Amino acid sequence: MEVWTAPHLFVSPVRWLPEGAVAVAGGRVAALGPEREVRERFPNAPVRRFPRYLGPQAANAHVHLDLGLGPVFRGPFMDFVLKAVFPRSEARGVRLAREAARAARQRVLGDIVAKDDGTLEWWLTESSLEGVAYLEVLGLYPPEVEEEYLRRVRAAVRRLKRLERRGGPRLGLSPHAPYSLTPSLMRSAVELAREEGLPLQIHVAESPAELAYFRDRTGAIAEFHRAKGLPRDLHPVGLTPVQYLAELGVLEARPLLVHGVQVDEDDVRTLAQAGAALVSCPRSNQNLETGLPPYALYQRHRVPIALGTDSALSGGSLDVWDEVRALEGLGVPLPEAAAMALAGHELLGLPPPRLRPGSPADQLVGW
Repeated sequence: MEVWTAPHLFVSPVRWLPEGAVAVAGGRVAALGPEREVRERFPNAPVRRFPRYLGPQAANAHVHLDLGLGPVFRGPFMDFVLKAVFPRSEARGVRLAREAARAARQRVLGDIVAKDDGTLEWWLTESSLEGVAYLEVLGLYPPEVEEEYLRRVRAAVRRLKRLERRGGPRLGLSPHAPYSLTPSLMRSAVELAREEGLPLQIHVAESPAELAYFRDRTGAIAEFHRAKGLPRDLHPVGLTPVQYLAELGVLEARPLLVHGVQVDEDDVRTLAQAGAALVSCPRSNQNLETGLPPYALYQRHRVPIALGTDSALSGGSLDVWDEVRALEGLGVPLPEAAAMALAGHELLGLPPPRLRPGSPADQLVGW
């Protein structure tokens, strides 16, 4: 028998005890509650104190395992895309995903998989990971090419769905971002996800460049589109990225949205009314100079928030507790940040973690 204590004991994502304790015996939780009560009940048990947090393991609700590991990029968002992501396009795949998975501190992940190249088969049939592996959909194609691309995506989804194991990770779909799909491809991808019962995850309002692109066709994304010879009327002008997704009907599918930095109160209100949720990646946002989400605004409108590390290239470590530490440095209290770290389980479709007498002790994390 041991008694483990901490200033913050989380029993579930929404319940925590200040100065809490857990009695552990035989690999199981024997009792939990206020430290004074647990220590009085087991006065002879040695005490192990964790200086910050004790509770369930966190979930990494947004990551790109197939980009592999560092070095960390620091600089503007579009520079990151052009100088860090594009050069790894050919190498992205199951080898880098396995390497990153070994470095990931959490086993519950929302992973964006760029290619149907064996990585999703590994995720669904071999890996010990939990959560959702999202097949990424991305492209600004002419209609005839888009039709063939969508046919391949649909065939891949139906093939991969058959590989899901009972109680194992799920297949999802990730239309990359509002600016990187045509409106028709975005609608088709969301409709496919609804038809097949797939969870959705979409990057939105990540950078000032994305907001400028939709507002008036200025900024680095607009310049990239012009360099590629893409038409200026590919997307509507004068909307925010969130408004654009709302007008397309995408929010009706209640996707899990990632970043949500460049938003105003009308955007957040729209997301709340649609029942959407957010994954925040604060270290990535800081490294890529995109700003930070208005956390207080999301909380005021009761939009659920989880945490993700994003790729190791943009975020650094693949450990959500480092995101918690970053939030603390921004003035977010530990209980609030830890609740976000635990919220990812439910937002990825898994039961929220709860400690109770009889819970396996290996579910406990001390930080």
